[in-house]
Amino acid sequence: MSIPKEPRQLMINLMYLVLTAMLALNVSAEIINAFFALDKGNNTAMQIVNQQLDETEKSLDDLLADTSKYRFRPIAAAVDDVRELSESFINYVQQLRDKLIDAGGNRNGLIDAADFIDNQGQQIPKGKKNKDIATRILVEESNGDLLENEIRKVRSKYIQIFTQLLTKHGRQFDLKEREIKNRIEAIKKSLTLTVGEEWKQSDKKSWADFKFRQMPLAAVLPLLSQIQSNAKSAEATLVNDMALLSGGRVIDFDAFFPVINAKKAYVIKGEQFQSEISIGTYSSQINPEDIKLKVNGIALKVDKNGKAIFNQAATGQGKKTLRLSCEVKNPLSGKVTKGASIFEYEVGMRSATVSADKMNVFYIGVDNPITVSASGVPSNQLKVTIKGGEMIGKGAKRVVQVTQPGIATVTLSGGGLERTEFKFRVKRIPDPIVTISGKTDGIMKSGKWRAQIGLNPELKNFDFGARCSIQSYTMYYTPKRKDVVKLRGEGLRFKGDILKFVRKAKPGDQYLFTDVKCKCPSDVAGRDVNGLVFNIK
Repeated sequence: MSIPKEPRQLMINLMYLVLTAMLALNVSAEIINAFFALDKGNNTAMQIVNQQLDETEKSLDDLLADTSKYRFRPIAAAVDDVRELSESFINYVQQLRDKLIDAGGNRNGLIDAADFIDNQGQQIPKGKKNKDIATRILVEESNGDLLENEIRKVRSKYIQIFTQLLTKHGRQFDLKEREIKNRIEAIKKSLTLTVGEEWKQSDKKSWADFKFRQMPLAAVLPLLSQIQSNAKSAEATLVNDMALLSGGRVIDFDAFFPVINAKKAYVIKGEQFQSEISIGTYSSQINPEDIKLKVNGIALKVDKNGKAIFNQAATGQGKKTLRLSCEVKNPLSGKVTKGASIFEYEVGMRSATVSADKMNVFYIGVDNPITVSASGVPSNQLKVTIKGGEMIGKGAKRVVQVTQPGIATVTLSGGGLERTEFKFRVKRIPDPIVTISGKTDGIMKSGKWRAQIGLNPELKNFDFGARCSIQSYTMYYTPKRKDVVKLRGEGLRFKGDILKFVRKAKPGDQYLFTDVKCKCPSDVAGRDVNGLVFNIK
């Protein structure tokens, strides 16, 4: 009897680390969409593994139907327990995925609605670039902590099922005490479903904070399907190892893929491109001597886990290509299977920008919002300073305040970025246009004129929320066929004699405003602005 080989998700390590590296960049829409291709690959791999497990379970059932294999029948119950545990956990993670997708604007996961469908027929959910969804649901609402606890619990239960099977029935499987202990320890080391301790070396407060904070929805979905895939891989490890106890498992390799496990898919000139090269399909029965791995024709040393280390200095800017090849010999049949793949990465330079959000000028007396960005530079290492003004705030969005006309210089540095300066002109707020009822001159009916309440200094085509005030002005009132009356006024609103003579308006009268002085934010003294003249009809 032949039971299918132990499966592994093809190129899982590559997907995971390339994904993590790309999140540090200002990635394009094409790369965002590529995350969904990674997610689709994880799900496809799980479907393949599940089909193989179904075949393994059916083959095991057929084997145990033989009366000579009666003593191995407890294995079937343990296999059922493992597969039920995996299904329950994968469904739990799927519910989290659906909740995140729904929060992005869909309903019922991807079933009822999708933002669009790409040219491969892949459904892409709405809110794919939204970073607040994962932060809120997985970090702030503690669902990530619950997921971490569930991973630990399921891993522990996997080991418990296997341990109970061997300790209770190991002797009837013709296993010695030492072999039982070794098999249990081997299973503990080989299970791929694990939380990991990398986050403890960071400044994050928890595994969930390290894993999901400020991650776009497009990136979180592959991370969750990776966890589901790890659970399916752990299930496969246990089922195949338990099937092996019955003496019926035969290794049968049909395809192999070199996998590059890269720390970054985008590196800065002068840095090293660091990676791990391994075989996508793995079996504990394969010896390192039976594996040959090459990168661009150069042979690598393979360790006992079927992995090899590959490091290469990042020189020159642009796209780089690695051609990978492998040969694997089946230790039972002696058959040699070959495979090949190509991996591309890009060497770039750090870049930075500072842009004014409203106008490409800083104005005195108002808040000038700016956006700061630096690709390839960790935010906690980026230094932002200003000469000729004051800066308020942190992160990408900040506010600049200036007090003197001239030039203000914003400087970015740190994190390996060369000192970069951005210069902005500093100007006074432009002169307002003083109007009455939206006009500076013209003819106005007496009734409408008598309803006016004052002068209005308008900052036209000025995007900032600044307001100017009227300091003083002179009004010349010329009644029809009478002498001119000269009055001095102050403030925006008509008052005193000014208001009294405005209320006297009759057809044929004229009103002239001169020597109008206006004061805007940051002005030390008033500025001269336009006059006004109106004829009453």
